[in-house]
Amino acid sequence: MRKTPLSAKEAVAFIRECGAKMVDLKFTDVPGQWQHTTIPADHVDEGTIADGIGFDGSSIRGFQSIHESDMVLKPDCSTAMRDPFRTVPTVSFVCDVFDPVEQDGCARDPRGIARKAEAYLRDSGIATTAFFGPEAEFHYFDRVSYENTSSRSFYEVDTKEGSWNSAVEPTGYTLRPKEGYFPVPPHDTQADVRAETALALADWGMPVEVLHHEVGASQAEINFRRDTLLKTADNVMAFKYIVKNVAMRHGKTVTFMPKPVFGDNGSGMHVHQSLWKDDAPLFYDAAGYAEASQLMLYYIGGLLTHIDSLLAFCAPTTNSYKRLVPHYEAPVNVAFSARNRSAAIRIPVFHRGKPATKRLEFRPPDPTANPYLAFSALLCAGIDGIKRKIDPTAAGFGPIDENIYELSDERARTVRSVPGSLRQALDALANDHEYLVQGGVFSEAFIKMWIDYKMERELRPVEIRPHPYEFYLYYDC
Repeated sequence: MRKTPLSAKEAVAFIRECGAKMVDLKFTDVPGQWQHTTIPADHVDEGTIADGIGFDGSSIRGFQSIHESDMVLKPDCSTAMRDPFRTVPTVSFVCDVFDPVEQDGCARDPRGIARKAEAYLRDSGIATTAFFGPEAEFHYFDRVSYENTSSRSFYEVDTKEGSWNSAVEPTGYTLRPKEGYFPVPPHDTQADVRAETALALADWGMPVEVLHHEVGASQAEINFRRDTLLKTADNVMAFKYIVKNVAMRHGKTVTFMPKPVFGDNGSGMHVHQSLWKDDAPLFYDAAGYAEASQLMLYYIGGLLTHIDSLLAFCAPTTNSYKRLVPHYEAPVNVAFSARNRSAAIRIPVFHRGKPATKRLEFRPPDPTANPYLAFSALLCAGIDGIKRKIDPTAAGFGPIDENIYELSDERARTVRSVPGSLRQALDALANDHEYLVQGGVFSEAFIKMWIDYKMERELRPVEIRPHPYEFYLYYDC
């Protein structure tokens, strides 16, 4: 693997060594999608890298108003990569967004918020590093079509693996519902696509630890190695880019929607987290429950105390709450446990007696989340739990080691569920965000903007439109 350039001089040398004709500048908008602009490589010198280039921030979702639109993209030299999906030789940089008037990072730049979260952790004295390891699931489809007009609304997705194709698929190798976990080819039609994707991820600097078919038809999971908060958020953005582009080479389309298929498992993004102080892991105690330290338990207490408002960033779409319903392995229960996947937080026990592997898994997030915002919010909640010494057992969050879905009615009533809609999560964020503004990680203005954006651009447009299923229920009334 190449040495990552860390200076403007090294970055320019890397561009020349690659024989690049173009330099691509990528950055993340507020909802969480990569945007980019491209400049010819022969126009790039050390000054271009150091000073960045201007762009219209008012044209990017969630950024500036038209009267304050001038913004600057500043490449992060440590992110320089050859882009294998461009026909013209191209080197790609991930950029920070800079406000030329304030002479500081843009307050709405998600990457800047992640930087502040890491600084807040260091300044707290609790730990020096937070490691994050997301498991972003997704679906491959062979075809997708959808339309929304004033008089027509529909969607259709299709895959040869789908059980609904058993009458027409000539091979006969469709997957029965909920039997997609770990099948071999020919039932698994995406094995080579996933393998090619894993190699592309490794070339990008993301070593893959495991790749497999998931429960749903054409559902997949490819897990890359954990890293620091900012680096992992960068990797999630690159991961989506690579997964989609490799799939396109094979004539397939990919969605990270949490629930694209009714009646089948949805796609989550379980987020593994751990804190370290220099070279020492802080979440391990051989004598603790599931070998968890008291510090980890306090961190868990913070996550579960703030879980409703956290989901405004971690499960941030109306479709997220089609996934967060009981069963389908959905983590809807506000509890923690060892091994129990029906709880919101699981403490994995795969490797006992190994401090470096001890971590928690926060299961409600899904891959529509902006990773910079979601990871930063999770870290803020965990720090709040540690500072306030919120013991999750004393707070009534468990541990629960039984299948929560099979508890007696009386016992089940003691286990609260996560919000059932985006509206509920946004309302929770409006009422519970003090922990997010600590250390200047999030601002009051950003939180208000996020709530307003989600309400006006996503929630209300969905709520006011007729739903196709309403015609089934009510047309003949």
